Amino acid sequence: MTDTRSNLIDVGRITSVFGIKGWVKVHSDTEPAENIVSYKPWWLKTRHGVKAVEVDEFQAHGKGFIAHIKGVDDRDAAEALAKVTISVERAQLPELDSEEYYWHQLENLQVISVFGGAEVVFGRVSHLLETGANDVLVVKPEADSLDDKERLVPYVPGQFVQKIDLDAGKIWVDWDPEF
Repeated sequence: MTDTRSNLIDVGRITSVFGIKGWVKVHSDTEPAENIVSYKPWWLKTRHGVKAVEVDEFQAHGKGFIAHIKGVDDRDAAEALAKVTISVERAQLPELDSEEYYWHQLENLQVISVFGGAEVVFGRVSHLLETGANDVLVVKPEADSLDDKERLVPYVPGQFVQKIDLDAGKIWVDWDPEF
């Protein structure tokens, strides 16, 4: 999840160390996954604050990637970065076509169902899930929600997602309130 007050957007994480020379294993949330290395600098969200780092070597490894961060030359230094979120500046993200959205743009939008012709507030998008078939909006209830149920709404524009208005902070969905 991204901090909306920040200029940074989360794009992956360092999962663990790799070897003894300061390399780390990287999980990427970018599409395609290898695009994570094209963002410079990486901002690491450590328990001591946010720190800019430069990746000087990067390569595919198994189902993920390994990277060497400039100045991190031994296993102990690399271990201090394990389980750290990798972020980049929002301005570095490429422009999208109209009707396309980054996940962070959808988070915290109010979700309103228009199922059956009546508008009903479900809550707000907490986060999204990638399921393989399609992405899913995880909608958490709020004070003026229909009820206190969390809902999972398939993110399928034109079918279930009817309209998105970023300026209004709302998403209209055609989704049965009974689900």
